[in-house]
Amino acid sequence: MRSNSHFTVALHILTWIALASQQQDNITSDQIAGSVNTNPVFIRRILGMLHKAGLVNVQRGAGSGWTLTRPPEQISLLEVYQAVEQSPLFELHHTLPNQECVIGKGIQPALTRFYSDAEAAMKRHLAQSTVADVLAETLTPSSQTTQTGANLNILDPV
Repeated sequence: MRSNSHFTVALHILTWIALASQQQDNITSDQIAGSVNTNPVFIRRILGMLHKAGLVNVQRGAGSGWTLTRPPEQISLLEVYQAVEQSPLFELHHTLPNQECVIGKGIQPALTRFYSDAEAAMKRHLAQSTVADVLAETLTPSSQTTQTGANLNILDPV
């Protein structure tokens, strides 16, 4: 079973860019990597997917960095999910189960229906929330940890 953090990292990236845009700042992939606590190359790979989906722009040269293509209130979580997740939410067996077994023969059609319904419900829910919602929730006191010395300066995330 595989787990993938692309969606979580993409939301982290877009939330960070949304905060920077409120202060009229562009933010670099190195700054984002400092916040996510990962390699800038991985961040650039996710940014590439978001750029291809039309969610972010890059500015090169003076004032270089990343910006959102539209206000965070207009970017749904479903758009982000579709930009970075190419696999279905749930996958079936990688090899065909034993078709001579009553369970092996019927399990994939049965699971396909359950999985399809679950994924459709998740997508409906994601379509109703935006990057702005994530930013607002992220900045609420209940979401903030009580770590001493927490740095909220967006230009120096670490």
